[in-house]
Amino acid sequence: MFRQSTDKRVAVFVANGLEEIEGLTVVGLLFRAGIPADTVSITPDRAVTSSHQVTITCDRSIADDGFSFDEYDMLVLPGGMPGTLNLKACEPLTEAVKAFDQAGKGVAAICAAPSILAELGILTNRPATSNPSFQHVLVENGAILSGEPAVVDGNVITSKGMATAIPFGLEIVRWLLGDAAVEDLKPRIVLEG
Repeated sequence: MFRQSTDKRVAVFVANGLEEIEGLTVVGLLFRAGIPADTVSITPDRAVTSSHQVTITCDRSIADDGFSFDEYDMLVLPGGMPGTLNLKACEPLTEAVKAFDQAGKGVAAICAAPSILAELGILTNRPATSNPSFQHVLVENGAILSGEPAVVDGNVITSKGMATAIPFGLEIVRWLLGDAAVEDLKPRIVLEG
């Protein structure tokens, strides 16, 4: 049973070709922490196919009547290929990501998706990480490369990839609800150590 613990709301953007673990792990952790989250398709079609041919039916689409990025406190960009390229090509999303960063609202990206933040100038002079294959994009755009699995710098959270989806999701929970919420969540997901 879902018990909402906050009025803060998160949008996890879903594009064809995403890495499904990176998106759905975040959604699962947010649900368990009581944080409302929507999976949002970047196309009018709510059914999205991942890079591993898994079909995900999203809660919403950015094409829905009445959809507004302003309903959310954080925007999350999963990686995967060609999902990251599809997210990057979605101008309403990239404009919203820039506006969120400028307003100090939450922006999170994992795997290849931090390269989008780097190319938007969001990671300049900030510690960040990404999938090793995309770290050069971060460095070329002025990011301070970190070896950590998940990196938080103010309102921006970045992470390396599928295997770091849990640390990434926990940092999102921490950013929204604080340390106590993360410590409460860890035993419920059987996270040891």
